[in-house]
Amino acid sequence: MRAKPYIIAELSGNHNGDINRAFKLIEAAKNAGADAVKLQTYTADTITIDCDSADFLVKGGLWDGYKLYDLYKEAHTPWEWHEALFAKGKELGITVFSTPFDETAVDLLESLNAPLYKIASFELVHHPLIAYVAKLKKPMIMSTGMASIEEITEAADVAFTNGCTDLTLLHCVSEYPAPVENCNLSTMLDLKQKFPKCKIGLSDHTMGVTVAIAAVALGATVIEKHITLARAEGGVDAAFSLEPHELKQLCESTRDAALAIGQVNYQRSDSERKNMAFRRSIYAVRDIAEGEIFTKDNIRIIRPGYGMAPKYYEEMLGKNALVSLKKGSAYRD
Repeated sequence: MRAKPYIIAELSGNHNGDINRAFKLIEAAKNAGADAVKLQTYTADTITIDCDSADFLVKGGLWDGYKLYDLYKEAHTPWEWHEALFAKGKELGITVFSTPFDETAVDLLESLNAPLYKIASFELVHHPLIAYVAKLKKPMIMSTGMASIEEITEAADVAFTNGCTDLTLLHCVSEYPAPVENCNLSTMLDLKQKFPKCKIGLSDHTMGVTVAIAAVALGATVIEKHITLARAEGGVDAAFSLEPHELKQLCESTRDAALAIGQVNYQRSDSERKNMAFRRSIYAVRDIAEGEIFTKDNIRIIRPGYGMAPKYYEEMLGKNALVSLKKGSAYRD
């Protein structure tokens, strides 16, 4: 039986600067059936610099016109919240972990006994960070958005070389939101072939749950999806995030998909055995005397299925009945 997919609810910046909202998001993820909540651990100063030059301005897309520093200042999860957020997860019985964006973030998360680590798509080329995390010898997840196969290979090699023994690669399209037609889930299967030591999954930025369900059907063992309390309330990632009832649907539907895949099995279920009565079989449709010839007028292939199989029908025509049969009697050899 296929294992249930591991569902990660990405909190990101959807707390909107309010720790109580962050607590509510963790509660919503737990109630929806997610396995884990993922934070992002950085500050504006650990991820960029306060600079007004053109290189530091976002051009196009969801965050058009933002200065990088201002975007990350608005979106970051305050480091002083982390201990309380980890404690909230423990209280509720849901795993809380994070994506660190530099080594100081890793140190903070280690002080909180983070159980695993995520490397974001945008940090996949940050080999020193990958090595720093890998040396902790904890499970690692890497998103592969924007990355060439060569870059994915290099990142995985850095992780394994530095001590990682449990690596999951998440296929990802770094568009916000990502159009369904750009998802190319076949890439996920190719990742599994090229990286047999790794588990595979999907970091999904599409709207809705369809792509995630399809990914599980193709073998994804991990699904990551952004969550918000309500898209209408805004937030840096709200536009492509699921609301709690949608996350619940994703959890249920992807797990149903995994359950439905199951294993190769040609055995009949109990219900199928009962329903075999509604197959067709050979029945007398008129009274037939002993010795009378079977014809298309006195025997037919009809439901129910208690008689001989239809494959014997042509063979029976023209032969003599060995016993008398009443109309509605099943013919059994």
